[in-house]
Amino acid sequence: MTQRESEIIELIHKEVKPALGCTEPIAVALAVTKAVELIRNNCCKGCLRYNGDQWRLDTNFRIMVYVSGNILKNGMGVGIPGTGMVGLHIAAALGAVCGKTEYGLEVLHDLDYMSIERAKQLVSEGYVTVALAETDAKLYVKAVVEASSHDNFCPDLQLRGSKDGNCHIANAVIEGDHDRFVETALDDNILFSSQAGGQGTMNEKSTLDYGLTVKEIWDFANTVSFDDISFILDSRTLNKALAKEGLEGNYGLKVGKTIFDKKFKPVFGEDFLGYAMAQTAAASDARMAGCTLPAMSNSGSGNQGITVTMPVISYSEKYDVSDERLARALVLSHLVAIHIKGYLGKLSALCGCVIASTGSSCGLVYLEGGGYDEVCSAIKNMIGNITGMVCDGAKVGCALKVASGVSSSVQSAVLALSGTCISDNDGIIEKDIEKTIQNLGKIGSVGMQSTDHLILDIMSCK
Repeated sequence: MTQRESEIIELIHKEVKPALGCTEPIAVALAVTKAVELIRNNCCKGCLRYNGDQWRLDTNFRIMVYVSGNILKNGMGVGIPGTGMVGLHIAAALGAVCGKTEYGLEVLHDLDYMSIERAKQLVSEGYVTVALAETDAKLYVKAVVEASSHDNFCPDLQLRGSKDGNCHIANAVIEGDHDRFVETALDDNILFSSQAGGQGTMNEKSTLDYGLTVKEIWDFANTVSFDDISFILDSRTLNKALAKEGLEGNYGLKVGKTIFDKKFKPVFGEDFLGYAMAQTAAASDARMAGCTLPAMSNSGSGNQGITVTMPVISYSEKYDVSDERLARALVLSHLVAIHIKGYLGKLSALCGCVIASTGSSCGLVYLEGGGYDEVCSAIKNMIGNITGMVCDGAKVGCALKVASGVSSSVQSAVLALSGTCISDNDGIIEKDIEKTIQNLGKIGSVGMQSTDHLILDIMSCK
């Protein structure tokens, strides 16, 4: 493996990872979990109700979470795995009761009935508060946790040090990525801060720092050793399991299940397009409605991970594609989405399915025998088609957008393979593929900022 191949694989591992539940409330749960673990690991075990490897369920917690507008928007209406509830409050409570940071974006992996009931109690009794943070960051979570061995909590949640030996306050801040801690503190003492030279927002390489281009992604996907990228097939294992769950259960709007229903075959047909739409939407149905199975995410988004992979996986099932060819197609699909997302940031007003569908369109072009020129055409066709689809928060209705994205993905790939590419004179399309992608990034990260604020205002007033 060359050094450059190693760097690209590092990027894939960084941006493609399992996630249990929508990643915005999961980021909240992860921050709360970190704060709780700071108390558990740094304070006298005898001063709190702690037993072995877990907090006892009668431990007293008070939790205050401050989040950016985009975290609030994406956490308001999405199902939290295993709870039958939506929102950031229950996610925060679960992080305190049963979370483990060692699981990363699968922080709630050890979820069980008793934990859920205790978390619901914390929420119902008013021990969890969520507020909008004063920050310009798109992805920001600050969790402040007070843990006590008695019912007499300290009078406020300002970081000020332990009031007595039985009460401790910790905070943890996530910024930039859903699992990137940039600050931790315990009882007025800063334990870690990226500003002080730790590994955080200021020091880690961003996606754009890797200097990828579509041409390099294409060459890498075609030439890298299969042994070095075979791990990407875990995307098939996880996301296919979610799709199966969505088709068999009654999750959310049942978009995938409805498309797959035999009585609607005259509408959707029995061809590849209908199959890919059903499989992809079903996985989103299950995930957004609180299914307890993890998704293989892309760029911090489970839905993006589903949309970037399931059309490609569906093609491989329909047409008996080898594991190696599928792996190369998935690498291409994942990396194109990661590359485009680098110009947008982790959260924006532009729906992630636009980016993910563009990636999967490239994967489909590869599987159909297309070349680099056809991949560029597919990207341009996608950008000329559904750019402007807004993100109005994570919710069960995302499955509808996912299904639309798959339809556009297939359409763009077919046109590209037929030699058709949207004109350079159209809209934000340019002759150079990298400039075209950068234009899309400007639309989503700069041009749609006021749209983002308006959407949050509307959602907050409902």
